[in-house]
Amino acid sequence: MSAQRRPNFDLLVIGELNVDLLLYGDVTPVFGQAEKLVDDAVMTVGSSSAIFAHQAARLGLEVAFCGKVGADAFGTFMTDRLERAGIDTSTVVIDPLLKTGLTVHLVRGTDRAMLTSMGAIPKLRPEEVDGTLLENARHVHLGSYFLQKGIQYGLADLFARARAAGATTSLDPGWAPGEDWDSGLPESLQETDVFMPNEEELLAIAGEPTVERALGAFTEVPTVVVKRGAAGALARSGKNTVRCVPPTVEIVDTTGAGDSFDAGFLFGVLRGYNLERAVGLGCLCGALSATGAGGVEAQPDLQLLSDFEIKGEIA
Repeated sequence: MSAQRRPNFDLLVIGELNVDLLLYGDVTPVFGQAEKLVDDAVMTVGSSSAIFAHQAARLGLEVAFCGKVGADAFGTFMTDRLERAGIDTSTVVIDPLLKTGLTVHLVRGTDRAMLTSMGAIPKLRPEEVDGTLLENARHVHLGSYFLQKGIQYGLADLFARARAAGATTSLDPGWAPGEDWDSGLPESLQETDVFMPNEEELLAIAGEPTVERALGAFTEVPTVVVKRGAAGALARSGKNTVRCVPPTVEIVDTTGAGDSFDAGFLFGVLRGYNLERAVGLGCLCGALSATGAGGVEAQPDLQLLSDFEIKGEIA
């Protein structure tokens, strides 16, 4: 990055926006117009990219968001919640011909069933990403790659433009609902600095049976971080491999824990932390986010994080 370049944002998120409606209760839906009662209902910020952006802003990063919503109440809810977190949403596209995405979660203990209406999620196109943001961000992140079908085959170019301007890039693939594990991903990974799948996604994309062998399939990516749920995370950067185990906390809801992990890890990277400390910070953010309902309600800020020891160790 040149001495003359002064980015306006620490982080640009190119992502999907959808509302999460969480229904809590030990019930199973039954067709035939059978009414079942749940214990609680919560409407909150959904979508991998929005939860990620929200956590990054909670940690003090200057964040801009580029996505697409419908001209409806759910779209207004999502942009309002991001703006309340201090996120710039001025380049979020509002399309009156589309509906904002929605996911209904039936949560039973630590398990859940989900129904999603995609709405505007796959409709964001590469040309709708503001080029000035690409040139004025320190880091560019894309979440839910496999859901964002409209941008997949233009992402490599967007990332290349950002890197040419001095930014770094990261990609969280998410799960591929149709299990199409290509969709232009290899081209995008050529322009990616940090690849952040969970363990199941990593194995499926690589077509390998073990994490160790799968990591070897992505040597073109400088840093690969694998999220492993309750087992923590494993990161490989160059010849260095580190791991972390999350702290023991009372789990309420794991929605978006991996996205909060991503934000914590990248916050550490942008602040110049070494790999062990960045991975440890990611694990801490992911664990603490799971202590409340929904993906953003319990996300930690820096003051809360100061009460915990950040742990990461060489694998």
